[in-house]
Amino acid sequence: MKAGRLPVISLLTDFGTADYFVGAVKGAILSVNPEAVIVDITHEIAPQDISAGAFTLLGAYQTFPAGTIHVVVVDPGVGSPRRPIVVSANEQFFVGPDNGLFTYIYDREPAFEVFHVTAEKYFRRDSSTTFHGRDIFAPVAAALSNGVKPRKLGPRIGDAIRLDVPLAPEVLTNGDVRARIIHIDHFGNCVTNITRDLVKPNATLVINRTTIRDFRAFYGEDPAPTPFAIWGSAGFLEISINGSSAARHLRAKPDDLVLLRA
Repeated sequence: MKAGRLPVISLLTDFGTADYFVGAVKGAILSVNPEAVIVDITHEIAPQDISAGAFTLLGAYQTFPAGTIHVVVVDPGVGSPRRPIVVSANEQFFVGPDNGLFTYIYDREPAFEVFHVTAEKYFRRDSSTTFHGRDIFAPVAAALSNGVKPRKLGPRIGDAIRLDVPLAPEVLTNGDVRARIIHIDHFGNCVTNITRDLVKPNATLVINRTTIRDFRAFYGEDPAPTPFAIWGSAGFLEISINGSSAARHLRAKPDDLVLLRA
């Protein structure tokens, strides 16, 4: 972290905002480093939806400055033997459970390192088995913001958990691409794992027996309430409907197959 720059710690959770959870996490951070700048990415990930947490982190982390520490807590295995980890990648740190949340960081940042956090002296006293966000991840992030190196927190590991859906789709022998929906956003846009290098002129998409030939530059290009493809801000091809939910129209859900025909 550059001299004179206050440490930035982002929070991304499924805690919601109706309870005390987010406030308690922030308090735990500030108790260790009162100068930390805390930024909320979101606390509205659907409960236990690890895939949505992973994609949301992917869409946000590259906008943050070097030295940022991301606390990511979507943790259905809290209290179990699953490991607390710190990931070092892209001159940033990522703190959370080893349950696949950082899959897309591993895919996008091949120079990453993962550390199993075992140094309990950095945890809050009398840690709860149900609130590791407050008692482990928050104080560990604060310790990092105070200059503690990841290697002081625990051993480096090489077997971090990954989600089953990789960023790279499957290219078939005939040139078609078998892709998947990796996220459905608040508006019902269906985000696929198709990148620009895979799309050829006159390509079509097939999802749930619906063929999509319309590729648009922006949502309002045509008012027709029919599905179309558009490049989303995260760099992936999305399936959308102007003013409506493509997911509802297509009866689509995360992990559904999408065929890109050349």
